[in-house]
Amino acid sequence: MRVLHLDLDAFFASVEQRDKPSLRGKPVIVGGLGPRGVVSTASYEARVFGVRSAMSMSEARSRCPNAAYLSGRYAVYQSVSSVVMAALRAVSPVVEPLSLDEAFVDLAGSAEGVPTTVSAARSVGARLRSAIVETTGVTASVGVAGSKLMAKIASEQAKPDGLVVVSPGTEVDLLHPLPVRALPGVGPATAARLMRFGVKTVGDLARITEPDLVDLLGDSHGRSLHRLSRAEDARAVNAERESKSVSVEDTFDRDLTDPALLAAIVARLAEKVAGRLVKAALSGRTITLKTRLHDFTTLSRSATLPAPTDDVRVIARLATRLLADLDTASGVRLLGVGVSGLSDWVQDDLFVTERPEPADEPAEVVDDVLHERRGWYPGMDVEHAEHGPGWVWGSGRGRVTVRFETATTPPGPVRTFAADAPDLSPA
Repeated sequence: MRVLHLDLDAFFASVEQRDKPSLRGKPVIVGGLGPRGVVSTASYEARVFGVRSAMSMSEARSRCPNAAYLSGRYAVYQSVSSVVMAALRAVSPVVEPLSLDEAFVDLAGSAEGVPTTVSAARSVGARLRSAIVETTGVTASVGVAGSKLMAKIASEQAKPDGLVVVSPGTEVDLLHPLPVRALPGVGPATAARLMRFGVKTVGDLARITEPDLVDLLGDSHGRSLHRLSRAEDARAVNAERESKSVSVEDTFDRDLTDPALLAAIVARLAEKVAGRLVKAALSGRTITLKTRLHDFTTLSRSATLPAPTDDVRVIARLATRLLADLDTASGVRLLGVGVSGLSDWVQDDLFVTERPEPADEPAEVVDDVLHERRGWYPGMDVEHAEHGPGWVWGSGRGRVTVRFETATTPPGPVRTFAADAPDLSPA
C-alpha cells in the first residue's frame, strides 16, 4: 500500500461555500458565465440535478436554474491548493501534483515508510484528511493502494469526504465490476469501440487477450489497457513531473470574423502565455495556434524555433502569422496560443529584429471579447467602507448587489448600490 491519491471534493465550489456561508448546503456552480461558458466545478448539491464539469453553462442553467452561478476566484483556489500540497509534502517529499486539487504521494518517502497493514494506511489517510480540513476548511477524498491506478480508483470510491484503502490481493475484486471508462486512457471513442465488442466493464476487458486488444487498439494502447485491466500498474510517483506546455485559450460569446480583432486577441493570448513562462522561469521552442471555427472544426498550427524563447514579441509574431494562414471568414468561436518544447533557459533577442505593430483594435474591445472588462462579476470579493467585506451577488443596469458576509460570519444581508459607488471597491 505504497501510493496515496488525494482529490479535493468539488474543489472550486467547496471553497466558495466555505467563504460564503449563505451558499452552504445549496447548489453552487463555478465556471464561465457567458453564453458559451462551461462548468468548471459543481457542488454536490448541484450534481443531484445532473450538473457536471465540462457541461455547457446553458445546459447547467436549464437543469439547475436556482443554483448560485459564480465566475470563480482562481487566486484563492491556488492559495488553498498550495496549502494542500504542503500538507502532502509533510507526509512524503515524493508528491506528484496532477492539478490544483489532485495529487499522488509515494508513501515510501514518508518517515514511517510504507504502511504494512490496512489500519496503518487508514491512519495515514485519516491524519492527512484531518490536517487539510483544519488548515483549509475543505474536504478531501483519499485512496491508498499498491499502485497509482488503484489508489485513484480508491479515492473515487471514497467520494465525497471519505477514505478507501485497497488491501493487497483485493485489487481485481474492486476493479473488474467498474465501467471500462474507469481506466486511464479509455475515453469516449475507445469506450464506444470496445462497446461494439461487448466490453462494458473492466472485467469484460480483462477477458480479451492481449493480441486481440493490440489488433483492436494498437500496440501501445492495447498492451497498456491489457495490463491495467488486470490491476498491473508499475508507474512510479514522479515528483519531478514537468509541464509539457503552457497555453491559454478563450471561447467567445459570438463568432468572430474581423481579421484585425482576431489578430489582436492572439497577441493578447500570447502576452498571457509569455507571462506564465516568465513566472515559471521557462521558455519554449514550439508555438501553437489553436482555432475552433463556427462549425466546431478545430485546427492546430505550429511553428518551431531553433532555440527556446519566452519573449512575447516572438510568440505573438509567430502566432499571428499562423492565424494569417487560416481561412477564418466563416467565423471563429475559440482561439488558443500555446508554447511547448519547454526549457529552463532562453537565448535572448535571437529572433526579434523589430517590435510587432500595435493592434488596430482598441484594448477595451479585446478586453470585452476575452471577458476581461473591469467590473463586478458574481462571486468576486469586495469591500465597502461602511458595511465591510462581502461578495458580488449580481450586477447589471448600472447597479451591483452585494451580500455582506465572510467565512467566519453568519449569512449576511444583501444590499444594492450604484455600480460606480465610491465606497465600494474590489477586495
